[in-house]
Amino acid sequence: MTGTATPLNGALLAARGVVMQFGGMRAVDGMSLNLGRGEILGLIGPNGAGKTTMFNLIAGSLRPTAGQIFAAGEDVTREAPDRRIARGIGRTFQIPRPFAEMTVLENVLSGAQSQAGENILANFISPGKVAREERAAVDKARGLLDFLTLSHLAGEPARVLSGGQRKLLELARVLMADPKIILLDEPAAGVNPALLEFIIARIRDLNARGTTILLIEHNMDMVTRLCGRIIVMAQGRLLREGKPDDVARDPAVIEAYLGVAA
Repeated sequence: MTGTATPLNGALLAARGVVMQFGGMRAVDGMSLNLGRGEILGLIGPNGAGKTTMFNLIAGSLRPTAGQIFAAGEDVTREAPDRRIARGIGRTFQIPRPFAEMTVLENVLSGAQSQAGENILANFISPGKVAREERAAVDKARGLLDFLTLSHLAGEPARVLSGGQRKLLELARVLMADPKIILLDEPAAGVNPALLEFIIARIRDLNARGTTILLIEHNMDMVTRLCGRIIVMAQGRLLREGKPDDVARDPAVIEAYLGVAA
């Protein structure tokens, strides 16, 4: 199935024949996928399979050597990350790096988009509008901190947060931009079981509200509980696509993970 993807009418996000070459190495090699509106799609594979590179290509922080990326049917292959955020594509990182000395609330506010106050002139011409937008942004940020149970830390510097709390903070920052699609890069990595259950519940809540999610994750229990469909990458290519149970039983997938013939 290398380089192919099951047709999905009305795909909100799609990649076609994407290649990312670094010198003589192809980190992504002819990769294709479809993400349907309202779907939670799992993207899995062994370490070094090219999953995070694929995320970087979709988010716009890398430009592919070849191939195309589409958002709602429009070619965004050459668009910068800020344009993709404006289109509603948000992403988290495997290792969150908040602004350590800024407060938790200020970190969330940094995710707000298209604020009139970003224009210096607007602060003089339309101070009332700027103030209203700032108040609305603060209310929204506080609501997101409530949603992710971080409100008690709103005034604390982000450096005091645990690894799991930093993951929640990063998700709150992404949600400030009202994304239609969230690319979640290993949200379960390094979190305790109780927090993992909370993250799973919040991902379900976001999806029930209409957010489409592409999930990279090594925790297969989490993947099978959340995802109706899984794509497996190996050596930069699409190895297998299907329902979680079918994928888990595939000998080629077992071999890719274990490095032995099934």
